[in-house]
Amino acid sequence: MVNPQMVMYEEEFNQIQAVVDRLVKEANAKVVFIVDKNGQLIAQSGDIENLDSTSLASLTAGNIAATGGMAKLLRENEFATQFHEGEKANIHIQLVGKRVILVVIFDARSSLGLVRLRVKKASEELNSIFEGLLRKVQEPGRDSPFAEITDEDIDNLFND
Repeated sequence: MVNPQMVMYEEEFNQIQAVVDRLVKEANAKVVFIVDKNGQLIAQSGDIENLDSTSLASLTAGNIAATGGMAKLLRENEFATQFHEGEKANIHIQLVGKRVILVVIFDARSSLGLVRLRVKKASEELNSIFEGLLRKVQEPGRDSPFAEITDEDIDNLFND
């Protein structure tokens, strides 16, 4: 089943960003980010100045898709957690509620055990936020955020 494009409201974005900001501190991580399964970066925190987070987000989504293919070959539903260990950096990847991907990049200042512990708590919070967002979007009578935009508005936008 194809996931529809996610609609994000400011309130939920702020809640997600707060979880990501807190996770950087509590896990003693270098970088934390949230990506949707299409590779779209949702939120990020930490030392992101020298990091191509857009490319990393896209590659992470591809990694999750490839791992999902391996899981199917092995008759597994999914591999929700991945860990990659490098010489200087480590990456912990967690699928949250089959919706988004939580990525934690850390070095020797932290440990896998601490990261896993903090990711578990953050994943529960994020899942709750995304569940609430899904309910909010599906409320009867709730208009699309684009409902008030008319064809005339779009034509006027592209006419000089």
